[in-house]
Amino acid sequence: MKYIYITLVSMLLITACDNELDQSPSLDLEASNLVEFAPVLNAAYYYQTGVAMPQAVLGDFRADNMLMLEDPFTSIDTYNADLAGGDMTGAFFTPVYRNLYKAILSTNNIIENSTDATEVAEAKFLRALSYFKLVLVFGDVPVNLSATPSTSDLSIFERQPVADIYNNVIIPDFQDAIAGLDNSDIASGRASQIAARAFLGKVYMHNGDFGPAATELGAVVSSASAAGITLEPNFADVVTDVSSEIIFATKISGSISNADGSSSSSTFSGWFSGGDTKSSTPLDPRLTAAFDASGAAGGGTDLRKALTIDETAGIGVKYTGGADQDFIEMRLSDVILMYAEALNENNTAASTVLPLLDPIRTRAGLTSLTGTVSSQADVRQVIYDERRVELALEGHRWFDLVRTGTVDAEMGQAINSNYYVFPIPNSEILATNGVIKQNDGY
Repeated sequence: MKYIYITLVSMLLITACDNELDQSPSLDLEASNLVEFAPVLNAAYYYQTGVAMPQAVLGDFRADNMLMLEDPFTSIDTYNADLAGGDMTGAFFTPVYRNLYKAILSTNNIIENSTDATEVAEAKFLRALSYFKLVLVFGDVPVNLSATPSTSDLSIFERQPVADIYNNVIIPDFQDAIAGLDNSDIASGRASQIAARAFLGKVYMHNGDFGPAATELGAVVSSASAAGITLEPNFADVVTDVSSEIIFATKISGSISNADGSSSSSTFSGWFSGGDTKSSTPLDPRLTAAFDASGAAGGGTDLRKALTIDETAGIGVKYTGGADQDFIEMRLSDVILMYAEALNENNTAASTVLPLLDPIRTRAGLTSLTGTVSSQADVRQVIYDERRVELALEGHRWFDLVRTGTVDAEMGQAINSNYYVFPIPNSEILATNGVIKQNDGY
């Protein structure tokens, strides 16, 4: 019980940082003593840096875009209990779990105690985003909405159903963020109204609520230009830190230690480019084939291929920002493709849906799909295919497959649905005397 008490008390400490979002926390402050909440809010942003690498790697290496080459990391492709091994947990699952709950505790403090409406709205956005990431990775998770959770009542660690977390926390928090934010500070990496709306739309997509999804995503598309968000004319520029289509990105500085303990959370790009020995030639041939099929269907060569992968070297080349490469969590192309998908699922005519893809495809050197397919099923597939190549190496693929129910079809094998989510770190289970239960199959 002593270890449990220490663990819980440590969760009550709020780490603060300087006003720059990419600064590491330097002070431990108790919630009851705080009168200035800007540093606590910056800490909540900071903790997202510790999730960038795991989120990117799990999204593409678990799927059919990238491959691990070194044991035990090859277990990411085995879809069994081997994934719960210590090396995998230490590299990916523990950083996600701990950093997001630290972010949540920071946001709870602001929501409960700050009198600044904008700070509270930003905190609502970050709390919703943190819980959204948690449910995507782990499924059911504990929910804490208090700045001072009990240090003795272990029942607070009981995992709550995903549906309840969406309905009671994630959706209301994003809605409150929409009501309380404007779009004045997007480039700095802060939360905005349009980012909250984009993520709310994405949440509805994951829930299969395509009507509300289309409403929110359509509002993002129509208001993007006024917010200064536009498609980049050159695909080479879409993931640069100054890309005009960024809606929300986790800001990263290579000179600052990050929340996962690394010198730079931009280590995520190294996993794709062969910079990590666990995956020196990570390119999955299936991604190469997807780009080739996209080019063939589009009347030529998909220009995104050479800007995303090097087929000869077997690596990804999408990121060129080095240690300062920000992790883009939402950009306009992603929203447009989700909007088109939501409209199609709402039985909107193909003649209305497919033209939405034209600016994205034209940039890639491809012809329009308008008039080439008409059934809902065919339109659905071309949108899925477009997402695959447009958003490759951005941490979306696995979560898209799970969301759309296409894991088995795309992975070419029957995969037990237990392994759609990832293992809870065993340290968290032990720290609560088993109150936190492991995901089935692990």
